Amino acid sequence: MEDMIFYDRIQFAFTITFHYLFPQLTMGLSLLIVLFKGAFLRTGKEIYNNAARFWMKIFALNFAMGVVTGIPMEFQFGTNWAKFSELTGSIVGQTLAMEGMFSFFLESSFLGLFLFGEKLIGQRLHFLSGFLVFLGSWASGWFILATNAWMQHPVGFEIVDNGKFVLTNFSALFTNPWLLPSYLHNQMASLVTASFVMAGTGAIYLLLKRHSEYGKLFLKVGVIAGVISTILVAFPTGDLNAKNVVKYQPITFAAMEGLFETSEGGAEIVLIGQPNMKTRELHNKIAVPNFLSFLTYQNWDAQVLGLEEFDEELWPTNIPGLYYGYHIMVGLGTIFIGMMCLSAFFLYRKKLNKMRWLLWSLLLAVPFPYIANIAGWYTAELGRQPWLVYGLMPTAMGASPNVSSGNALFTLLGFVGLYLLLGLLFVLLVGKIVYKGPNPQNH
Repeated sequence: MEDMIFYDRIQFAFTITFHYLFPQLTMGLSLLIVLFKGAFLRTGKEIYNNAARFWMKIFALNFAMGVVTGIPMEFQFGTNWAKFSELTGSIVGQTLAMEGMFSFFLESSFLGLFLFGEKLIGQRLHFLSGFLVFLGSWASGWFILATNAWMQHPVGFEIVDNGKFVLTNFSALFTNPWLLPSYLHNQMASLVTASFVMAGTGAIYLLLKRHSEYGKLFLKVGVIAGVISTILVAFPTGDLNAKNVVKYQPITFAAMEGLFETSEGGAEIVLIGQPNMKTRELHNKIAVPNFLSFLTYQNWDAQVLGLEEFDEELWPTNIPGLYYGYHIMVGLGTIFIGMMCLSAFFLYRKKLNKMRWLLWSLLLAVPFPYIANIAGWYTAELGRQPWLVYGLMPTAMGASPNVSSGNALFTLLGFVGLYLLLGLLFVLLVGKIVYKGPNPQNH
């Protein structure tokens, strides 16, 4: 039974990790595309319109990959996690269905119109179609995060005699106190990814001295959006998220921060350290005294509960993974703020375009927002363990009893092989688009 659950979890973790490589770019990129199209309508400069078309091609490829990799992931609710679907389907099924019926069809319908209908519908309606693509992509995130928020902090339900969860308050799904902070944090994180991708693309054009005007534009927009999003992803959205974890999942918060013991007179924040589960301490740590208490409660001497205060059976099942995931996310986020603020300073001084070392830094940094986003999601999901529905449904209860560990492992290997091929194809196609560039003759 333990092997079966392990392979079920590994398979879902792999498929959702690969899937989320694509929507995390499309959600942020859709906003920047709308800004480009709006700038064209306002100024009449064709460079903005060409930029919007160029990035919508990359958006479309990401969208297609997101669809292809998202469908198998959805089917796993019925294959590997059938009991979870049976018991909670009347709740999570509603938000997932709304994501498919409303946001997905809105996004996909107007994506086609934006890609192929510009001459047919005119520029104002073309802008509107781009805006509706943006609206659909962000609405998709809202419904998915509403589902996850209910699993993290279940509200508006009752459990009937047969063990099923029944929704008693529909509006509670969307007024869940867990939802808005996690949604805003997620959307700002996706904008961080889009900003680095755009700035990195601009940097490569300037380094290669090709499509230089577009390179300067992409670099400028990417850096400005990057400064805003990297700050907002830390504060207030990240801060609000952390306060939610403290309030509703204090065991998770203690594990994230590596707090095995309750500190009297203020808790330190650990910048670097390695958790040792045998001795239940952090090795080689570098910490700032009392700073965690201040960030959490705005009081330097406030008490923050350690893991020792809670039943060990309720501890997250993978504390080192949770700890490292959280610290990777926070560490990279801090670096992103520094990089984008430094780039913005030199952009303001009109020196950024010629600073090759900084252009190379922005280019080489492109993969790291993806890593930070995935680490953030691992933090959320490892933090919820050992529950599928926090405090109510253990993970083992949601697994499909008739799917063997061998079946799960076999299909996992199939997914790995297939997704490797899809990933290589995606990189080649995006590389081809970037190589051709956004010049008008390429449209």
